[in-house]
Amino acid sequence: MKNATEVTTFVLKGYTDNRELQIILFFLFLAIYLFTLMGNLGLIVLVIGDSRLHNPMYYFLCVLSSVDACFSSVITPNMLEDFLSRNKVISLLGCATQMFLAVTFGTTECFLLAAMAYDRYVAICNPLLYSVSMSPRVYVPLIIASYIGGILNASVHTVATFRLPFCASNEIRHVFCDIPPLLAIACSDTHINQLLLFYLVVTIEMVTILIVLISYGFILLAILRMHSVEGRRKVFSTCGSHLTGVSVFYGASLFMYVRPSSSYALDHDMIVSTFYTIVIPMLNPLIYSLRNKDVKEAMKRAFGKNGYMNKVHFLSNH
Repeated sequence: MKNATEVTTFVLKGYTDNRELQIILFFLFLAIYLFTLMGNLGLIVLVIGDSRLHNPMYYFLCVLSSVDACFSSVITPNMLEDFLSRNKVISLLGCATQMFLAVTFGTTECFLLAAMAYDRYVAICNPLLYSVSMSPRVYVPLIIASYIGGILNASVHTVATFRLPFCASNEIRHVFCDIPPLLAIACSDTHINQLLLFYLVVTIEMVTILIVLISYGFILLAILRMHSVEGRRKVFSTCGSHLTGVSVFYGASLFMYVRPSSSYALDHDMIVSTFYTIVIPMLNPLIYSLRNKDVKEAMKRAFGKNGYMNKVHFLSNH
């Protein structure tokens, strides 16, 4: 137990010790990070600045963008620093903080995606009651509950993980302080932790996925009853981007955490978790902007294309 209490720092081994490859990875992930910040913050500014996007659907999208920006910022800056440093050390408190924040934002995103699916269900299946059913009294508590769920889940995992003694090694085969690689270097039985990880992830993922499936089941029935082709196209425009985001996020998170502990291969999982925590936050602004007609039109208005075309039309008539 004396040796267990002496571990006050961890070493994040990362992808490689090759210096040239580290430089290449630095610039690659720097570009991804900058694009992530620009895309998500740009989407937030776009929604806030365009009054036509002032409805619960885009308020949820704003919150999702802020979560993605924070999710990436918890991990990427420290990883970029490690690429340029020979001393890839993170303190025990820093490691615990990074895990807590990463799990908080990851779990919050799960709940937000479910809330967004419910919002689409109300908008499409009960459009006349949408303003009442999704009033601030409804969507604000949903957003707050998503964050509370994320904080509670992160608290359980952080406390459970850092109560373990780390005396065998302080080297983490990962780019950040994730749960599986930390359990791998603990020098006591981690069976309870692994069960806790598995069952909590399964419960959260299954409940939120069930909400998404039920919501889109009713949406599909509503689409089948539609006679207007334009109406169906509009539904697919608003729902297609959300379905794409849900599929990518849940697919990666389920693959990462919902498996027997014997099947974990840390080098392979490092790539998957990088995609889950760094690449997906970059992809979400693209998914929700390129596949959403309202957002694309708002972007055109923001960049003045409509104003320019109106001036051309006015001059041509005079």
